Amino acid sequence: MKYKKYLVSPDEKIRLKDIDPNDSSEFDGKKKDGQKALVEVNKEIETLQELMYAEGKNRLLVVLQAMDTGGKDGVIRAVFEHVNPQGVRVAPFKTPSSLELSHDYLWRIHSQTPKKGEIVIFNRSHYEDVLPVRVLNLMPKEVWSKRYHHMNEFERMLVDEGTVILKFYLNIDPKEQAGRFLARLEEPDKHWKFNPGDLEDRKLWDQYMEAYEDMLNKTSTKWAPWYVIPSNKKWFRNLLIATIVRDTLVNMKMEYPAPAPDLDSYRQQVLEILDSYKEE
Repeated sequence: MKYKKYLVSPDEKIRLKDIDPNDSSEFDGKKKDGQKALVEVNKEIETLQELMYAEGKNRLLVVLQAMDTGGKDGVIRAVFEHVNPQGVRVAPFKTPSSLELSHDYLWRIHSQTPKKGEIVIFNRSHYEDVLPVRVLNLMPKEVWSKRYHHMNEFERMLVDEGTVILKFYLNIDPKEQAGRFLARLEEPDKHWKFNPGDLEDRKLWDQYMEAYEDMLNKTSTKWAPWYVIPSNKKWFRNLLIATIVRDTLVNMKMEYPAPAPDLDSYRQQVLEILDSYKEE
């Protein structure tokens, strides 16, 4: 499946209103075919993640940003369903604590970045500091407007030090969001996910779209570009992100560490140990 069309080029400006959240044109099949394809990609990710953990050299940071109900949790479940939790970690970023607020705004972010051999998924991220901070007027423009540059240089440093960064904006439209709000209100097992404040944020949809558009255009760089993922169709959203993650891991060209010398002699020792149990 091709996905270059979803990449935000650092050399071009995008307009979110020109991007269709219902698009699934890069997959030549129907929903059931996409769901089957995801199962196969999941298996590849599982194998590659084990290899990444074993090799212990590479780092992968996956950044997920979206409006409420955009599907960040769903992506995490669907794409990383079978990975070994020993080498994968989710870092959610909610309202900063008093300790976090006593530091610079990137302090809490840097402490959660991946170590060698690890995949870390940011459920929301440092980009909250140019999104709600901007839309809700939590800080003056002269403060938040400088942060695009900070974030670009922060990510450049991470990449220079060996981290690969994938950034995904999950693009839904207001109608789809309303339907997902209704599902949270009508399905008892989703009641806990509904936050009345989300409806207040919805009233600021246009302002958020302007903030997201600026974020995408100002922070999609050659070293850490953004992908705008059509997310009205959950199956396509999941398959597209999984495919990008899989291909990124493949391109790391990883290898298992060299085995210990004289494996045959150790194998013989283990066989002798097992034989000793037969004699009992």
